[in-house]
Amino acid sequence: MTSMAVQTAESIPWWSGNTRLTNFSGRLLGAHVAHAGLIVLWAGATTLFELAHFNPVQPMYEQGLILLPHLATLGWGAGSGGQIVDTYPYFVIGVLHLISSAFLGFGGLFHALRGPAILEQKFSFFGYRWQDANKMTTILGIHLVLLGLGAGLLVVKAMFFGGLYDSNVGEVRMISSPTLNPSVIFGYLFGGGGKHWIAGVNNLEDVVGGHIWVSLLCIAGGIWHIVTQPFAWAKQILVWSGEAYLSYSLGALAYMGLLAAYFVTVNDTVYPTVFYGPVGLSTTTSGVVTSRTWLATSHFALAVVFLAGHIWHALRVRVIAAGLDFQQGVINYAGIPVEELSLLSCC
Repeated sequence: MTSMAVQTAESIPWWSGNTRLTNFSGRLLGAHVAHAGLIVLWAGATTLFELAHFNPVQPMYEQGLILLPHLATLGWGAGSGGQIVDTYPYFVIGVLHLISSAFLGFGGLFHALRGPAILEQKFSFFGYRWQDANKMTTILGIHLVLLGLGAGLLVVKAMFFGGLYDSNVGEVRMISSPTLNPSVIFGYLFGGGGKHWIAGVNNLEDVVGGHIWVSLLCIAGGIWHIVTQPFAWAKQILVWSGEAYLSYSLGALAYMGLLAAYFVTVNDTVYPTVFYGPVGLSTTTSGVVTSRTWLATSHFALAVVFLAGHIWHALRVRVIAAGLDFQQGVINYAGIPVEELSLLSCC
């Protein structure tokens, strides 16, 4: 297996990125951890950069800020009417992200340079094969559990640790009675939110209640995927390969990006006007592009790129699964190269 992995790596140019690491589970882990470190580094550095240029007298949405409005919405440093009364939490959050990025960066470098190139050679529990459907759904389950815990953290912040900024009352308040009625929460999926679908939510009780349901469903779904194996029909329909998983992930990101772009454009409960600017895509009277407009357009642009990537990789996956290899100029039928078929037919 090691020789096959080396041969594959050498046959792929460096600019192909993580494709070179497809058969190196340990090195691919290092790339992912390092990538997470870069994301956290960006978050911490940008938070401190925005804090250094923040003017408490001027509205946030007129200052080109994209992270501080999120922190203020979560109740950090915000007072009555959305006035920023304490910027120290922003400093602490930025520094904590920088420290975390250092640990992630070290982990990424370790797995990329010193750790085992193929995890299953030393740690069978962490090893995997792309074609192992059961292992892949177990990994999916672990991700779902982590997402559920992440959604739960927002609930904990809203209910027990300072609350959230409520644009309806202009104050930071605890959300002590979130909506748990499933007919209300799931009603948003069937028009309960009005013309804006789920983006029509207009109170924090429903927002927090929705996160409770999302958390429970993600955790329950994650546990189910961990303890069960894929159904036979799923094994037949889905393609089980590294590139196929990349395609599925890009499709999900595209959907979430488009939904986020729409949500931030029309909703002023989750994205309060005092922090993000007027609802819709617009500029201020002084010609400044608002934070809301920046967020919406950037999410839309990224979603389009992700969607294009999803389609590209999905087509490649289906073409390869059908036995076609345009790069090598070979067409396989039932695993037999077309040249061999022609020889068989003539004989």
